Amino acid sequence: MVSILVLNGPNLGRLGSREPDVYGSGTLDDLRIALEGEAPAGRAIDLRQTNDEAELIGWLYEAVDTASPVILNPAAFTHYSYALRDAAALVTQAGLILVEVHISNPHAREQFRHTSVISAVATGVIAGFGFDSYLLALDAINRKLG
Repeated sequence: MVSILVLNGPNLGRLGSREPDVYGSGTLDDLRIALEGEAPAGRAIDLRQTNDEAELIGWLYEAVDTASPVILNPAAFTHYSYALRDAAALVTQAGLILVEVHISNPHAREQFRHTSVISAVATGVIAGFGFDSYLLALDAINRKLG
């Protein structure tokens, strides 16, 4: 069984109540259900959320150690966390897939959100499609893994 780590950064634990006009009304539990419903046989979804940068970095190390593909929504860490960027680079340098996702389109928002320090080390980036960003990332991972 291949576990796909779906890692979410700060404030995403408040999905459903936090700025629903930007992030929609779905919760992380809703996202988990959608991803599990789309995961093919032999693939497990391991969805996690933290507001702690160090914990998120530790999960990326875990991905390397367990050879797990990653769907990563770094949230606010996207724009400035070089430590997270370096941990994400370890994932792709290990030959694993890491898809950076965003619920909203950062390029259609405030100027400071236009820069991602993660994108350059990610396998790919999907943004602006709500929870479908995650489903598209899952599809991409499944296609790459065969």
